[in-house]
This record gives sequence, structure tokens and C-alpha cells, in this order.
Amino acid sequence: MPARSHAFDVTFETVTTSTMTPLTSADALASIPSLDGEMIGLLAGWGRFPLATAEAIRNRGGRVAILTIRHHAEESLAPLADAYGEVGVAEIGKAIDFFQKHGVLRATMAGKIHKKKLFRRFGWLRHLPDWKGLRTFWPHLVSRRKDNRDDSLLGAIARAFEQAGIRICPATDFAPELLATSGLLAGRPLSKKMMADVAFGWKLAKELGRLDIGQTVVVKNRAPLALEAIEGTDECIRRAGELCRAGGMTVVKVAKPQQDERFDMPTIGIGTLQSIRAAGGRVLAIEAGKTILVDRDQLTGYASRCGISIVSCFDVAGVPLLEQPRYDAA
Repeated sequence: MPARSHAFDVTFETVTTSTMTPLTSADALASIPSLDGEMIGLLAGWGRFPLATAEAIRNRGGRVAILTIRHHAEESLAPLADAYGEVGVAEIGKAIDFFQKHGVLRATMAGKIHKKKLFRRFGWLRHLPDWKGLRTFWPHLVSRRKDNRDDSLLGAIARAFEQAGIRICPATDFAPELLATSGLLAGRPLSKKMMADVAFGWKLAKELGRLDIGQTVVVKNRAPLALEAIEGTDECIRRAGELCRAGGMTVVKVAKPQQDERFDMPTIGIGTLQSIRAAGGRVLAIEAGKTILVDRDQLTGYASRCGISIVSCFDVAGVPLLEQPRYDAA
């Protein structure tokens, strides 16, 4: 049975590798079949996650039809595409037509959508909703019969695609090697005091996710400093740094308990670590098997150089479990 530690009035469990059932990235990579020339659709938002996904599809013998979200995606995606286009975030009909034209039966979403832009005055109109987009988002943004949480809006998009015969799949179906494995991934081993903050922040982050508000919390000495909402992870971390000039914070980012793996998976890129460094943070805790690491070697190298520890834990019933733990004495 896992050993429990009740120090600091929190629970943090540790296990040996043999007790864990989730696949490692290497296991998942070995099990995925070749795509054999299949055209995979990629709806691409902000960040390097879409680039990593497109590269993985091509490496597995697939072709990729990339449709970028206007004012979000990087231009460097174009050379990776067998078919390339651009849409506004609410041009659902145009996106469906593009994928159907290029024979796409399976598609995935990768990259962040800057949702706060949509809440500016006339924000949705600036993103050019077409007729299908208006019908898709009408219950959320006009009649207000449905809410505007991430899962609600993204679920509405996925249903619109699937009604047109295009199945939305998790990006990790095509790039399982991007999923975080368990353990200390970078930096110094955590002290028991740091692990107490991880366990405390983990519970808060899971509750935040259960409410579909955000995925990230920043804590210090078991006190919450900042909780993520519409502003996103980086701004949440920066706000914590402004509130706690002394630094030494712990950032916890986890999947929602009801996480739909087709979209909005927790994702860590170099920008996240740069925000933690600027804020004076010392620890980043993420969820193993549920968090996407973009440019893993670059991430771990940067973290080690900057004195940031990255710890990746499995979640069991809302409790973080760490394989082969190592602690400092402090």
C-alpha cells in the first residue's frame, strides 16, 4: 500500500513504479500505429504545442491539414502542412468545409485560444462568425441559455465538427510522447515543506478544475496567492509575483477531474517557466500522464539553470502520488 505522510496537516502519497498502471511516454509511443498517409486535421491556436503535434503526425507517416486561428498561431506551421488555411475563432462552417475538402475524418485541437479577447466589446464579431458559428455559439453568447465555461464552448465546437463527420481526437492520440512522466523532472529534490505546498495547492487546483474555472494555482506556506481564471496561466503566475515580492512560491497545474482530453489539456512550455522565474517561483508541480510538455529537453534544461524544480505526480482520488521520491532534509 502507498505510504502516507501527514506532516503539515496535508496528505502526500508516494509509490514505487510497480504500483502505477498509466503508460509511460515510451510505452505509449511504442503502441501507436503508423498513420499510413491519413490526412489529419489540426485546428491550431497559440504556442508551440501545434508545431509539436504537426511534427508528430508527420513522423508517424501522416499528412496534416493545418487550420490556424487568426491572430493566434505561429507562421512556422505553414511548412509542416500538406494543406494550410486560416479561420476566425467563430468560423465553424469555414473550418468544417476546409477539412472536408481535404478528406479529413479525424482532427485535433492544439494550442491556446486567448478567450479574454472574446470578452472585449464586440469581441466575437471581430472574429467573423459565419452562419454555422452563430448557430453553434448562439445558446452561449446570445440567448444565454448555456454558460461560457471552457468545456461548454469547446464541447459545442467538437459537436459541430462531429455532426459533419469529423471526429475530434485528443492531440495525444498522435503525440503521446508529449505527456509528462512521473518523478522529479528538473532541479533539486523538494523538501518536505515544499511538498506540503504541492499537496495543498493540488487540492485547490483540483477543486478549481472541478468548477471548470482554471487549472493553475500559486501557493506559498500553504496560503493561496493566485488562482487562474480567464487570464491564463502566465498572468496568474505574474499576479502572484506582484503579490509576493519575496518569491519562493509553488505553482501547481493539474488536469480537471472531469478533463476532456480532446481539448484544453494542461500544457507547459518555456513561457510558463519564464513567468515562474520572473515571479520568483521555485517549484512547478504538474500532473503525470495528463500534462503536455512542449520541448521537454529545453524545458528541463532551462528549469535546472534557473533553480526551478519540476515535479510530476500521478493523481489518485485528488491526492498527488510521486514515484521514487527524493527529499531534502529541510
